[in-house]
Amino acid sequence: MLCVVYKSLKKDQTYLYIERRDDFSKVPDALLVSFGKPQLVTLINLEKRTSLALADLSKVKAELSDKGYYLQLPPPPEDLLAEHKATLQLK
Repeated sequence: MLCVVYKSLKKDQTYLYIERRDDFSKVPDALLVSFGKPQLVTLINLEKRTSLALADLSKVKAELSDKGYYLQLPPPPEDLLAEHKATLQLK
């Protein structure tokens, strides 16, 4: 299964995976508006991969098959204060 990855110029660390290059027909219009102009990043053969850097490979494949696209959002920001408080409570 081949897919094409685009990054958003409006939303940092946000990526859109689709099945065919420049074919955004299955992506909802509202998503494309908020995503902004997609910038091509890479083509990936998902069958030859065992994992992806920040996305669950099986979820990417499933959503590409079901919806025709996968949206990768940035990881949530670290809450260092909460982590520090949790370590203080353990002592």
